[in-house]
Amino acid sequence: MNALVYVLLAAAGYLAAYRLYGRFLGRRIFQLSNRNRMPAHRFRDNVDYVPSKRHIVLGHHFTTIAGLGPIVGPAIGIIWGWLPATLWVVFGSIFMGAVHDFSTMVISARHRGRTLGDLTGDLISPATRYAFQVIIQFLLWIVVAVFAMIMGILFTMYPQAVLPVWLEIPIAIWLGRQIRSGKNDLTYSILAVALMYLTVWLGLYVPITVPALLGSPVVTWTLLLLAYAFIASSLPVDLLLQPRDYINSHQLLIAMALLALGVCVAHPAITAPAINPAAFAAGTDVPPLFPLLFITIACGAISGFHSLAASGTSVKQIDREEDMLPIGYGGMLIEGLLATLVVAAIAGGLGMGLAKGGELFTGGEAFRVHYASWASAQGLGAKIEAFVVGAANLLAALGIPAALGKSIMAVFIVSFAGTTLDSATRIQRLSLQEIFRNRDGVVARPFNNHYVATLTVVVLAALLCFAQPGAKGALVLWPMFGALNQLLAALGLTVATVYLAKKGKNILVTLLPMLFMLGMTTWAMVINLQKFHAAGNTLLFSLSLVILLLTAWLLGSAAYSLAGRQRTRLSEDLAPEPAE
Repeated sequence: MNALVYVLLAAAGYLAAYRLYGRFLGRRIFQLSNRNRMPAHRFRDNVDYVPSKRHIVLGHHFTTIAGLGPIVGPAIGIIWGWLPATLWVVFGSIFMGAVHDFSTMVISARHRGRTLGDLTGDLISPATRYAFQVIIQFLLWIVVAVFAMIMGILFTMYPQAVLPVWLEIPIAIWLGRQIRSGKNDLTYSILAVALMYLTVWLGLYVPITVPALLGSPVVTWTLLLLAYAFIASSLPVDLLLQPRDYINSHQLLIAMALLALGVCVAHPAITAPAINPAAFAAGTDVPPLFPLLFITIACGAISGFHSLAASGTSVKQIDREEDMLPIGYGGMLIEGLLATLVVAAIAGGLGMGLAKGGELFTGGEAFRVHYASWASAQGLGAKIEAFVVGAANLLAALGIPAALGKSIMAVFIVSFAGTTLDSATRIQRLSLQEIFRNRDGVVARPFNNHYVATLTVVVLAALLCFAQPGAKGALVLWPMFGALNQLLAALGLTVATVYLAKKGKNILVTLLPMLFMLGMTTWAMVINLQKFHAAGNTLLFSLSLVILLLTAWLLGSAAYSLAGRQRTRLSEDLAPEPAE
């Protein structure tokens, strides 16, 4: 197949899905109405609750949920072949991921903008609220620590990306100030993006490195990045985080447009195998397709972290209820399109030329060399290299020099890792404050102070990072992350199913994806338990077992609630907008 045909078919599928299935969900299932007043208006504090324009919130939400996920997931998942990776990305995002993101956002908006873990107490049972919050805190603890380390590694790998990424901060603050003063956001955002791309060009000539603390520059970067995460997550959302993400959303659209143009001009043949026979051969180190594909590719298909973004930060900025369809459902489809472009860049672009060991490999041989084994494609550098090289080859067809093309993609990747870092820090802070909130809505001291709560989150992440040399402590828990993240997606769909049942709506739209994800993630966690036990890893074995038991309790409580034996009432807050 030609890569151009591949991309056009995927784009047409996403557009049709939004117009048909997305609108069906919005109008018939969730019955969106702009008469319902949003939490951003009711609880406006100009720190977390700030009503904003739809396209600005879409930019923030998309860059929060995307991060590195839709790049590294497909970049490793394609090892089984481009066909299974594509089928999962396309159909997963349409019928699972977008439904998951959209439904959790709507439910949160109708419950005062509370996070998914907190409102579980209303929808299922009060006790399950704490079980869900424990799982969320554990997941976010790993995310904040790992992404601080990952950004440190990326800065070390791509020193030309350091200057553009850090200079984006003052550019974003300037853009936020212009928007708040009533200036045209589109005009000034274009100026901000132009300034950012100027810094990308400057970065080629001014690569920045830092002194190594404790023997590693990654340690230095990790400390600096955790300090940044504290500041960025404590400031009002429209001062830095929102305009920075708005710039990144433009950067994403430009990167996707460049990739699409590169595909149009180069229109390379897809030289990667549709089904990779080497991945299924006897004696291979590649794990089985089921269930690992559905754990390996999360962002781009479905990811539990998205429900935390939807109900943690994004929902607190939404101006009108009907905005949630393009933001929640549409935002996930854009991420799915990004994931398909990544697959195209690797399946087609990588075959245009891969230099390794002093040799140049092209066509199917380039794929076989890079994906010679599961181990060879597992490192962060290897995951990103396949995309960066393939994307740079496509950009070269547009006349963009290889060095500049790689720099553009490197800045794009690091910027998105940054959005995950500071957004996850903010979400964990909000979730932590909800744990200590009483029935009257008052947060216990000292966590009622958002600086103290944020500092707690950052210090805990630092303790995890530096539990091992080189700031690699979070890697101890990382083997749990994939299955845990997808388990959270299944639990998010469980909450949505209970909500629809209590509203008397058709629950199949969330129940079927929930059952599928629950089956795949439970299967993967059982495999992990066996592996941890065989390796004698008592820590990971015990933690995985505890999470499975908490999950079983949550699911049992949800089933009990669905059976109608537990009459938990809906505490929806749908006060209509005041008449003008």
